[in-house]
Amino acid sequence: MKPVSFPAGRAPLSKIAHLPHWGVDLMIGDTRALGDPALLDRHQVTTILNCAVNLDVNLVPSAITPVGHLTCGHARHRYYKIGLIDGAGNPPNQLIGAYYILRAALDQVMPEKLSYPNQARGNVMVNCRGGRSRSVTVVALFLHLELPDTFPTLDAAIAHTRDKRGLPPEEWHEAPKPVLVDAARRAAIRIRQLDNV
Repeated sequence: MKPVSFPAGRAPLSKIAHLPHWGVDLMIGDTRALGDPALLDRHQVTTILNCAVNLDVNLVPSAITPVGHLTCGHARHRYYKIGLIDGAGNPPNQLIGAYYILRAALDQVMPEKLSYPNQARGNVMVNCRGGRSRSVTVVALFLHLELPDTFPTLDAAIAHTRDKRGLPPEEWHEAPKPVLVDAARRAAIRIRQLDNV
């Protein structure tokens, strides 16, 4: 696989917005942020939503239950994965699922059991390999639907997210990919219908 290149000056982790309903910050990160627990801890990230199907990370610091040759146990952070393709190929409802998974990650309340050690609530990082297409799409869709007074259109949410992530205009044709933006427009319509049922 071709390694990801990161433009000089682009931060591995960027604050995109504060979510007043949950009292946390919504952030976008890239591969560097996903692989840097100390960076995530400094920014009080307790929850990770990985948008990429082609990026995995071992967040388990020590094995609890060995299975075959893989390490199984509790991750350092709450970890959710969507598995989007950066371009065409995603099922029509996958971005709808992404929105609801992000909302669930914010709403979910951990039971007070030893088998659920990650009780702390903190900031949320949405990431993909480069932190500029899949994650921007998911975050912009979420902001548009959850903060409609601030982001009345998906385009407004995308513009804000691009700005806060530090994406230069010469990247906008693919950050995010147009096919993902189109999917997000359809998802926004469907989510409103589902939430009004």
